[in-house]
Amino acid sequence: MRLAAWALVFGVLGGAGVGAGAAMAQSLPREPQKTVDLSRYVGKWYEQGRFDQSFQRGCEGVTAEYSRLPDGRIRVLNTCRQGRVDGPARSAEAKARVVEGTGNAKLRVSFFWPFEGDYWVLDRAPDYSWAIVGDGSGQYLWLLTRARRMSPAHYAVLVRHAARFGYDVTQLRRTRQ
Repeated sequence: MRLAAWALVFGVLGGAGVGAGAAMAQSLPREPQKTVDLSRYVGKWYEQGRFDQSFQRGCEGVTAEYSRLPDGRIRVLNTCRQGRVDGPARSAEAKARVVEGTGNAKLRVSFFWPFEGDYWVLDRAPDYSWAIVGDGSGQYLWLLTRARRMSPAHYAVLVRHAARFGYDVTQLRRTRQ
């Protein structure tokens, strides 16, 4: 487990380790579109696509699990299967806090203190079946769903949604689940 590398998942260390997504920073606004009901957001999500970063290279079968902590923060558990969907698992745990005044759509995530990074739920389905997650810089992007697998047509819809935020979606890498 390389915790320092996984800490970069949400831009915790600034531009360090940034892959293809860094080259596409554009001027379009990347602000969350909806509030987030954290009680509906917690649970398991499957990564369907991402901007490939050094800390996630070779990852397949990626999941993110969120749960509420007694102090109001959110526990984050990211899991990756190395090389293939049934490959060896590696995980990283973090804690996130809501940024006040953002309708719970912006979080600050810390994989190790004192470093924090942005985690913004840019858009989501009304039924919380999918979410587009990124940050304000355009360097990080994840397409998440509640279902392990999705159709190519549904994936294309999520890609179009991500493009509305100014992301260079040609940089997306589809995650095998």
